[in-house]
Amino acid sequence: MDISDDGPDPATEWRDADNNLRGVLRGCDTSAVAECFAGAGWKSRRSSWTAYEVETAWCEAELDPVDEAGILLNGVIEPDKLDVLATLLSGFGLSFGLELYDENGGLLREITV
Repeated sequence: MDISDDGPDPATEWRDADNNLRGVLRGCDTSAVAECFAGAGWKSRRSSWTAYEVETAWCEAELDPVDEAGILLNGVIEPDKLDVLATLLSGFGLSFGLELYDENGGLLREITV
């Protein structure tokens, strides 16, 4: 199932923050990725015909398919949890790139797998 309300709500400071997370997930289906997040205990819901929102206490992100080759990931993440997200995506068997930005839009970190 790709939709779940069982995960924790995002912490208030992340729910109201500007986006600081951008990325791309390559070679995967959006529904299947949303299902992986739900299986990992995250909340997951459709936000359009093809896109999903996934969230947990430390991250809230939109999964938006761009074509058959990728999914854009945009949202907000607790900055010191970027490695946790990368480990989770690796555990899903995904190829991906993640970028973490500061409050002024400057690139802080980049992870590519």
